[in-house]
Amino acid sequence: MPDIPDAVHFTFSDTIAGWVTAYDPDTRLLRLSTADEREVEVTLTDEVAAELLHNLEEPYADAGAHLDAMLEPGRFLFVYAIFYPDGGKTVVEAKRLTFPGRRPGTYRFEESDWWIRQLESIAGFYRRAQFGDGPVDYTQYRTQLRLGGDKTASHIQETDTISRLVYGMASAFMLTGNEEYLEVAERGTEYLREHMRVVDPEEDVVYWYHGLSVDGDTEKKLFTSEFSDDYDAIPMYEQIYALAGPVQTYRVTADPRIKSDADATLRLFEKFFLDREHGGYYSHIDPILFRADHESLGPNKDRKNWNSVGDHAPAYLINLYLATGDDRYARMLEYTFDTIVEHFPDRKNSPFVQERFHRDWSHDTTHGWQQDRAVVGHNLKIAWNLLRMHSLRSKAEYLETAVNIGEVMPAVGSDRQRGGWYDVVERVRRDGAESHRFAWHDRKAWWQQEQAILAYLILNGVTRREDFLCEARQAESFYNAFFLDHDEGAVYFNVLASGLPYLLGTERLKGSHSMSMYHSAELCFLAAVYNNLLINGRPMDFWFKPDPAGLEGGVLRVAPDLLPAGSVRIAEVETDGNPYYDYDADALTVRLPQSTVGAPPGGTAQTESGGGSWGRIKVRVRLEPAQAQEPRS
Repeated sequence: MPDIPDAVHFTFSDTIAGWVTAYDPDTRLLRLSTADEREVEVTLTDEVAAELLHNLEEPYADAGAHLDAMLEPGRFLFVYAIFYPDGGKTVVEAKRLTFPGRRPGTYRFEESDWWIRQLESIAGFYRRAQFGDGPVDYTQYRTQLRLGGDKTASHIQETDTISRLVYGMASAFMLTGNEEYLEVAERGTEYLREHMRVVDPEEDVVYWYHGLSVDGDTEKKLFTSEFSDDYDAIPMYEQIYALAGPVQTYRVTADPRIKSDADATLRLFEKFFLDREHGGYYSHIDPILFRADHESLGPNKDRKNWNSVGDHAPAYLINLYLATGDDRYARMLEYTFDTIVEHFPDRKNSPFVQERFHRDWSHDTTHGWQQDRAVVGHNLKIAWNLLRMHSLRSKAEYLETAVNIGEVMPAVGSDRQRGGWYDVVERVRRDGAESHRFAWHDRKAWWQQEQAILAYLILNGVTRREDFLCEARQAESFYNAFFLDHDEGAVYFNVLASGLPYLLGTERLKGSHSMSMYHSAELCFLAAVYNNLLINGRPMDFWFKPDPAGLEGGVLRVAPDLLPAGSVRIAEVETDGNPYYDYDADALTVRLPQSTVGAPPGGTAQTESGGGSWGRIKVRVRLEPAQAQEPRS
């Protein structure tokens, strides 16, 4: 029986995630074992409904007629049930069952095209929501979108949310080759460059406005952040995420103007955010003098945090390195990860990392809303990105820190009864408490599920540990069972602990300061990469459309992520639909023909053969595991 206190004498509904240990079809009694190894007995009533996990734009798949055959020992599933007090014990009656796979040990999200199809559906939702069926016109873009994609009365265009949309669309093109998504990405990049970018020739840097307020044909530039945590300052994370979409687009197009903007923004970071005395990057600078120690910054004066140090890697820097192979970016990555492993773990005081710091790296435990609290997803994000970096610069401390986080987080950050990962908790347990208290609520955000999925997929892909694969599958199951909005499209912002959607306030929106397309697209892109190439030994296709003139030596780099050295190779290449053979299979590079005499993106050029078109080539690259692998069970 579930461990329910005797004092509970009322009915309630809840979710149980677990593995079948026994089922009697005659008595309709089902026994489950949860992730924390508690045994729960559930009665299946005549009214119980059952479904097979289905992807966005797939029809509901009723499993009710197959229950007796599907409830085999070892199968993982979700049970939504009513808990009844009954004679001093608790009776649990199932109302709904959700099966992540058709058979024990199989999971639909491990189908080779599951995440690709999900990304394509999400891209279609945001394309329709922002631009309808007409042309891609970014003057119509709005940060806030309602649940179904309708725009609110807000006329704000935030730089970061446009950039996140651009990231998602570029990623969708890379996985599908659908040029409609590439058009959205490229037009968005152009819009950012024309309307949000500031070129400072005296300092030789680029920085980015917070956004625009659009009223008809009138634009009002919003220089400093309008977000309450960062009001009237220039926060590092907004400058970081301004690069996310353009840099992902650069991986596809090799547009040299994007790289120039990225390099100029990196000079901004080095000149004004870098602490040359104590190391790391400041979280904010003031908008007039560009100083991190100005009194106008208030509580953000001389501060550092996870976002200012760690968010470079996932948002743009790894992708910039993948596109170029430039050692300058590798060195910056190494610097940020060395900083993280030196200052962020706090094992003597908490299983969670420390996230906020003063200038001298002393812990800032009184800052704003965070106080001495942990954002669960940031811990998982550190583990995920440390292992990516470990493939580029193998260091024992990277692997050890990532594995330690992976080992300790499930017990303190995940829901061992229902599945899924929590939001913000107190970093230190209260005296006598068995668990870390929630800061505000026990809801679960979409982006934190992403971090858990990617962390445990790559932990398994690198270490081959089955416990990490089990955690990945539980997280993928919860996300795909409860976050996909089958009615309106895309994914929910937050769900309750039980998995039911939470649709109040800004958390009912599909577009907001916090949400655009970035995390859902990043999850689809990399979950497909890790599941197919690292874990299940299956090939994948990737699409690019560069102008070879923008590539150094005409070399297109096609590595999908920072993966273990030698784990992936090129199987085949097509250019403009034709087989192509000038590639280095192990180096993951394609040498494209140098037939174009320089033309700017969007312009025209004369080719050596006399043609008049700009020399972009559509490239499809099939990657495969370097060694054949048996699918994981």
